[in-house]
Amino acid sequence: MSRGSEFVVVANRLPVDRTVGADGTPHWRRSPGGLVSAIAPVMRSRKGTWIGWAGAPDEELEPFEEDGMSLHPIAQSAREVELYYEGFSNATLWPLYHDVVAPPVYDRAMWDVYVRVNRRFAEAAAKVAADGAIVWVQDYQLQLVPRMLRELRPDLRIGFFLHIPFPPLELFWQLPWRRQILEGLLGADLVGFQLPGAAANFVRLCRRLLDARYVKQDVFWDDRVVRARAFPISVDVGELDDLVERPEVRERAEEIRSDLGDATVLLGVDRLDYTKGITQRLQAFGELFEDGHLKPGQAVFVQIATPSRERVEQYQLLREEIEQQVGRINGEYGELGFPVIHYMHTSYDRPELTALYLAADVMVVTPLRDGMNLVAKEYVACRKDLRGALVLSEFTGAAAELKRGAFQVNPYDIDGLKDTLLAALAAEPAEQARRMRMMRRRVIENDVDRWARAFLSELERPERSVLARPAPAVEG
Repeated sequence: MSRGSEFVVVANRLPVDRTVGADGTPHWRRSPGGLVSAIAPVMRSRKGTWIGWAGAPDEELEPFEEDGMSLHPIAQSAREVELYYEGFSNATLWPLYHDVVAPPVYDRAMWDVYVRVNRRFAEAAAKVAADGAIVWVQDYQLQLVPRMLRELRPDLRIGFFLHIPFPPLELFWQLPWRRQILEGLLGADLVGFQLPGAAANFVRLCRRLLDARYVKQDVFWDDRVVRARAFPISVDVGELDDLVERPEVRERAEEIRSDLGDATVLLGVDRLDYTKGITQRLQAFGELFEDGHLKPGQAVFVQIATPSRERVEQYQLLREEIEQQVGRINGEYGELGFPVIHYMHTSYDRPELTALYLAADVMVVTPLRDGMNLVAKEYVACRKDLRGALVLSEFTGAAAELKRGAFQVNPYDIDGLKDTLLAALAAEPAEQARRMRMMRRRVIENDVDRWARAFLSELERPERSVLARPAPAVEG
């Protein structure tokens, strides 16, 4: 593929999913989600290229065009998927960056493959980028790419965005390859985070671990200025508006309500992951029946757990634990034909999720740690009727933006979670409307398109010479 793309996105996955038609012919369709929706128009207008894995191991694909985007597949062997993705990315970095909710695995073989795959992505970006192009690297799987790419192509403007939390010094310090990760990120011109606290953690680590000089959120490294900034990601409000207005989506929401009877509907929608706090919320809900605060038929919990990392043992054990928990609670408090928890371990498309959002009286979003959590924002964006209540963990990025409207809670506090669920269930329509109106204003004003434009505007902003900067501060 010729070197010529003015705008390059580097992500673990391509923005398309492979599907098989009724005639058995495979084809591609654009992946759901706000990131693809936000970046796709920029890709088209700038003749961009998206570099990523197609999703199947041991598969070599040529670059191709789809949905107006140039796509450059990166091959990974089954062994590399095991060690780079399931291993270092999700058994090491994921738990470490999520407050060590589960013990991270530190394995040198995993690290070696992480380095190798990151280098493959960097080499691909160096190959396809035009002179002086913008390259935007996405997320924790590719934290070494910025430095590797800068060594190959110092002419490029490189941005990096971390979609998950970035840990404090005390946690990051235990990572055996802590210096390499920081130096990898410092290859970028702009390092973006969900929250200001994460950007501050990064700058503090650069100072303490690398003895880097800094002024506020600007780090001085290799005769360059590396900016660390917060850009809270959001959802595609326009797409959700369109879905809410579809007659078939509204009819499906009514059908869901009818199927669940007269009960008040609580809803959880999560990837099956130990960071999401699913077991804690179900425990709290079950205890509300045990304490007599709720009666069978009065409330029902619908928990969607999207399959995730099915081959990783921790996730297999979590699935078994949740299924046993659901069975026990339904066995104790459900009635024939009327369980108090409906648990689905499956994926749903966007129209079905939108119908569930419209059917839910209370949305329960209670992760133990989360970079942002777009489910909370999706629920708010869908509730044009100003009905419904949002129970939201204090440990999500969304909590800072939605604090005036959500019923916020510490998910580790089971008694507090029970009280918060009861408060949300008891909220009068006028209070629901007041809270929802505040949250909707925030989500609508700061949608995913604004997020993408803000990041790229900052990345493309001319930077003054390091020599023109004031003397860097030192940490007191």
